[in-house]
Amino acid sequence: MSPPAGTFSSLRIRNYRLFAAGNLASNLGTWMQRIAQDWLVLVLSGHNPVALGIAAALQFAPTILLSLWAGVLADRLDKRKLLIGVQLGVAACALVLGVLDVTGLVEVWHVYILCFVVGVFFAIEVPVRQSFVAEIVGRSQVTNAIALNSTGFNLARVVGPAIAGLMIVLIGTGWLFLANAVLTLAVVGSLFRMRAAELHRTPKIPRRPGQLMAGLRYVRKRPDIMTVMVLVFFVSTFGMTFFVTLAVVAANVFGKDAAGYGVLSTALAVGTLAGALLAARRSSNGRPRTRLLLGAAFAFGVLEVVVGLMQSYTAFAIALVPVGVALMTFMTTANATVQLAVAPEMRGRVMGLYMLVFLGGNPVGAPMVGWMAQQWGARSPLYIGGSIAALTAVACGVFLVRRGGVKLPAPRWRRQRVLRRK
Repeated sequence: MSPPAGTFSSLRIRNYRLFAAGNLASNLGTWMQRIAQDWLVLVLSGHNPVALGIAAALQFAPTILLSLWAGVLADRLDKRKLLIGVQLGVAACALVLGVLDVTGLVEVWHVYILCFVVGVFFAIEVPVRQSFVAEIVGRSQVTNAIALNSTGFNLARVVGPAIAGLMIVLIGTGWLFLANAVLTLAVVGSLFRMRAAELHRTPKIPRRPGQLMAGLRYVRKRPDIMTVMVLVFFVSTFGMTFFVTLAVVAANVFGKDAAGYGVLSTALAVGTLAGALLAARRSSNGRPRTRLLLGAAFAFGVLEVVVGLMQSYTAFAIALVPVGVALMTFMTTANATVQLAVAPEMRGRVMGLYMLVFLGGNPVGAPMVGWMAQQWGARSPLYIGGSIAALTAVACGVFLVRRGGVKLPAPRWRRQRVLRRK
């Protein structure tokens, strides 16, 4: 029997409660480390925005090489055991970086190397985790579980940067890396405690040649999924990479310290948290709608440009909130659309491709926005990235309307005429 619908319906499932609690603790540590890492790189490099871009690129570069292969692994192997091994590797990397920083031995190249190693683990972990959600809750709760995952992620994103900004000022960055190592182990504990018999497992595919290409051919024959992939690629590569320059905006435009950077990250996270909760509430209305996906992508692009126009620090921070709402609406809708559209035996490989287009553009996009910030000012990535996101949403909308994949609402005068006839 499926759990009843509702904003928090997935939490009625014991395995999902364990998963969500472990992820919340792990995400809190991840966001604390992300803020600390950005600030550490900024300090070690003499406030060079390009160095931030390089660190981000190294962390996302393995996605290009490994996410498709990780999708094949997700369809072949036990996802829970695979996630346990990956999380242990992430915790080890945080421990090494923390020790180097606390002892005063850390240099920029140390951070670069560990960014790449963590990127390898994340390239494997993300598509496996994404496809594992359906095994935890079952198909009927996938949309709600995805939205609640995003809620936990963004709740940590609200709290994590605020804690990190304060703690960096008080005790430095190193202890935050060590805290992340401990918090990452929470996810390992939650995975161990799950009841395997209650998982909605999909049949594992036997190992044979051509499985990766079979997944790519499957997506190629699905124009609905292909359109989502294209939209996700352009929004994530050009629109979302402005995150990289928030530290530069805080320091170079508004003259703020690490605490000021944490406030900007928190303001954006407040919006994404609100967007995730709205998505969880909408999940009781059935499958996600394509019009919502396109509208959210367009709104995100326009609002990002508006943020760039804000002249005061307070106005800039406040304007980040609706950006976060639109962004999270887009992300949760895109993820749920793809997961519900694919055959269960293809889910791992399709989510591997999804994460490739979602994160794979960052090795190009992150250094690019760092270069733009250096050449044309810290606000330029907001103008350019937002414009590209909005235009891509329009182009994808036109394509789907012509193919009949989206039906535009009838004009008001036509609806009124129909009502009169009735």
